[in-house]
Amino acid sequence: MKLTANLSLLYTELPMLERFAAAATDGFAAVEIQFPYDTPADELRRALDDTGLECVLINIPAGDLMSGGKGLACVAGRETDFEAALAECVEYVRVLRPHCVNVLAGRAEDEERSSALKVLSSNVQKAVTQLAPLGVQVTLEAINTFDMPGFLISTFDDMRRFTESSAADIRMQFDIYHMARMGEPVESLLTNYGAQLGHIQFADVPGRHEPGSGELNFERLFAAAEQSGYQGWYGAEYRPEGATSAGLGWMTKYQNRSN
Repeated sequence: MKLTANLSLLYTELPMLERFAAAATDGFAAVEIQFPYDTPADELRRALDDTGLECVLINIPAGDLMSGGKGLACVAGRETDFEAALAECVEYVRVLRPHCVNVLAGRAEDEERSSALKVLSSNVQKAVTQLAPLGVQVTLEAINTFDMPGFLISTFDDMRRFTESSAADIRMQFDIYHMARMGEPVESLLTNYGAQLGHIQFADVPGRHEPGSGELNFERLFAAAEQSGYQGWYGAEYRPEGATSAGLGWMTKYQNRSN
């Protein structure tokens, strides 16, 4: 089991460039960053090299999505903006060399759903066309509608249908927290579909804090994923209840498998 620290949510008590060393000291073998674009790519590369960490995943810029807007990837009329975001992502990919790049679908009204899916499909194809030659797996994730109302891809079936129907090579990014918040049967989904996933992320429910802080049995969930044949990384994408390092007691169960 290979664990990554999501530096957008973990170690936020430190400046971004200091989070790498903290993650390495705590035993993580790799990191992921939701949106690395506020820090020059060469500075991030230097932090990776100095600590010996790998970069597992970044997201394509999502426009106004995180501030309550619709985002870019599924929004008709914003195709040029998505292409500019993708171009910026490609420049970071060339430097950071992540394993995966995630596409955040964005929000759509119910009556826009059909057209939004077509826009998303076209934009995903553009992403795969540019990123696959760089050795990057493009992923797409479902996000719960409690945290992000109106998100276009919010259930496991939404995500599965989209990826299975796509002509592009895109894989599902399975976020345990988001799926649990949507009431999905997380353990059985990991058992049945784990081998098809491109990336897994996790946080406990309902508070999106570290494992052990809520309702989920991570021993069973991680075992289900591994027994399914999943070969990828597990991204710790949660909001620590206190200082990040102080809340890493859960890692002791998996330490030998994370290095």
